[in-house]
Parts: sequence; C-alpha cells; structure tokens
Amino acid sequence: MEFAQFVRSNGRWLSGAFLLTFFSSFGQTFFISLSAGHIRAEYGLSHGGFGTLYMVATLASAATLPWLGQIVDSRSTRQVTLIILPALAAATLAMAVSSHIAILAVTIYLLRLFGQGMMTHNAVTATARWFERSRGRAMSIAVIGHQAGEGVFPFVFVALSAAIGWRLSWLAATVLLITIALPVTAYLNGPERTPLGTAGDPAYPANRGMTRKQVVRDPLFYALLLGIMAPGFIGTTIFFHQIYLIELRGWTAEVFAVAFAVMAAMTVTFALVSGQLIDRFSATRMLPGFLVPLGLGCLTLALVEAQWAAFAFMGLMGLSYGFSSTLFGAVWPEVYGLKHLGSIRALTVSIMVFATAAGPGLTGFLIDRGVPYTAQITTMGIYCFAASLLLVPVSRMLTARGLYRTD
Repeated sequence: MEFAQFVRSNGRWLSGAFLLTFFSSFGQTFFISLSAGHIRAEYGLSHGGFGTLYMVATLASAATLPWLGQIVDSRSTRQVTLIILPALAAATLAMAVSSHIAILAVTIYLLRLFGQGMMTHNAVTATARWFERSRGRAMSIAVIGHQAGEGVFPFVFVALSAAIGWRLSWLAATVLLITIALPVTAYLNGPERTPLGTAGDPAYPANRGMTRKQVVRDPLFYALLLGIMAPGFIGTTIFFHQIYLIELRGWTAEVFAVAFAVMAAMTVTFALVSGQLIDRFSATRMLPGFLVPLGLGCLTLALVEAQWAAFAFMGLMGLSYGFSSTLFGAVWPEVYGLKHLGSIRALTVSIMVFATAAGPGLTGFLIDRGVPYTAQITTMGIYCFAASLLLVPVSRMLTARGLYRTD
C-alpha cells in the first residue's frame, strides 16, 4: 500500500526515468544484435569482423563517457535529455541509411554512447538526486525500463523487419524517438524534484560530496569495483558464448531461450525487492550479499549437466541482477555524495563497459588454448564468493566513516 502511494505521488519523475532507460534499448546489445545477420551480409563482415568492430566501437564509447557524462552535473535532466535523445535518434537514422563500413563503425559508437551510456546515466543520476530516503524504491522502478525494453522491442522489431525490412525498421525507431520519446521524456523530466525536507538545507548531500579526483584516491573505491564489475563481466561472457555452452551440454537452443524469461522475471522482481531493502538498511549494508546467488548459479552451471541447470543459473543470475541494478544506482550517492555524482558515475560505468567488453574476448582466448569452459565458469563462481567476503569489511568501513544520507 505504501509502495503504491509512493508511485502515485511521484509518478511524473518515476515515469521520466523509466522511459529514459526504456528507450535506451536502441543502443543496447540485445537490440543491435537483432540486425547482426543483415549487417554482416550487407557489409561483407564475418562473425569475427563484426564482433571486433562492435567491441572497438563499444570501447570508444566507454572512453568518451567519463568526459561527456559530466554534463549531468551542470545541466538539468531535461536539458541533458534534449541533447542525448536527438543524438540517439540521429544514430538510428544513420543505421537506416548508411552504406560504408566507416559510417557503420561511427553509428555503433553513437548508439552505444548515447543509448546504452548516456540515456541510462541521465536516468540513474537524476533518480539518485531526486530521491533521498526513498532512493532504493525509486531506483528499482527506473532501472526496470531496461527489462521492459528487452520484453517489447525484440518482438516488435522482428515483426516489423519481416514486413518492411531491417533498414526501414531502424527508420521507424528514429520516428518513434523524435515524435514520441523526445517530447514525452522532455515533458516528464521538466521540473527538477527536490527531496522532501531538504530544500535550502546546507547539510543536504546535493550540496556536498567527493570530487572524482578524490574518489580515485580512495582505496575502498577499487574494492567496490571488484564486486560491482562481476555481474556484467560474467553475464556478458556467458551469454556471448551461449551457443558453445549449449553444444558442450547437449542442450537445445530453445531451452536456453526459455530460461531467459526466468532471468527477466527474477530481475524485475528482485529489483523491486532490493529497492525496499535499500531504503530500510542502506545500499552499503546490502553489498556483501548480492553476488552470492550469482556465485551459486555459476557453480550450478559448471557442475550440473542436466537441463534444469540452465533454469537454475538464469534464476539465480536474475536474483543478483535485480539486486545489482538497483544497488549500483544507490551506492555511489550514499558513499560519495551527490555534488559530483555525474562525473563519478560516468567513470564507473565506463569501467564496467570495459570489463564487459573484455570478458568475451578473454574467455574465447582461454577456450582456444584448451582451458575448459566449465573450469572458467567455476572460477567465476569462486570469484563471486571471494568478492562477497571482501565486501563485508568494506561495507563496515564505509558505514563507520559515515554515509552521505540525511536519515
């Protein structure tokens, strides 16, 4: 009842952040990959060639994000939206009309930078600033726009491509972004929300916080990254090599595809659950536990050959994903404050993108050199437990030195 009242009272801001993550789908891997076959055919690229181009473009976007992401510290959420959403629309238009491989590379770079990067960055940073004592609940609603996009856009794009072709489908995405996404999100994100009880309060976290230079000199920052990078690294790696895993186990692709639905359901459920827990206990106190389900899932996937292992892994990964998606938006403002949150988050997102880009390549390198894939997955599981143990004293030290909260 309390949660429903919270949503009704803050529907405008929650909807604005949710739609930013929802429309970030056009720059996410799951959406771009829907056109991978057509792109390889029309540009004469092999699987490896397109994979390399995609990796380079993604890494370039990650390198740009720490610089560009700082604008959320100096401009309003609406102003940033009016910059990044037209840029994303321009990238979708370029995908629809380009014919040269150099333009394709720039297009993917822009899709990744403004879609995956800035749309999400703007939404999560704004939500962290707009909400203080209810930050966890607000963040849990904002971030599930990603899962909503994963549930809606693949089906729509595949159906549309079958009817009008893949290029015109990208053109339709451009029209959607310009005619609907831009005016709606700009309207919803128009007024900046001030958390209740904080207006004019000099102690409010928006008026204080560490700079990015101070953060990179904090040893606990790197301890946090060791845990926070794990879900993206592991998830991207296993999904990238899913066909190889299916062949190793003798499973069917259909079974693994169905298991994705289990992960999606668990992610949404536990994103909302974790939001409630974060508001009650704080994000830093939740840090030691969020990797444990992922660790159990990796060990199950590595050691069990029966098909139910795929569903167990996806369910446990969804549990960790749900917690981490909300946790990552809430932990940085708690630990380092809000004044320079945009530049800090831009750095952390950039590091995570680098980690996810490196995962598939590193694992593929080890596979080519005879290192069993199941042994690698086992190592990932052990890493999750080791990181969880490390985060126990980290959580205590962060709590002891004081958090940027006004509760």
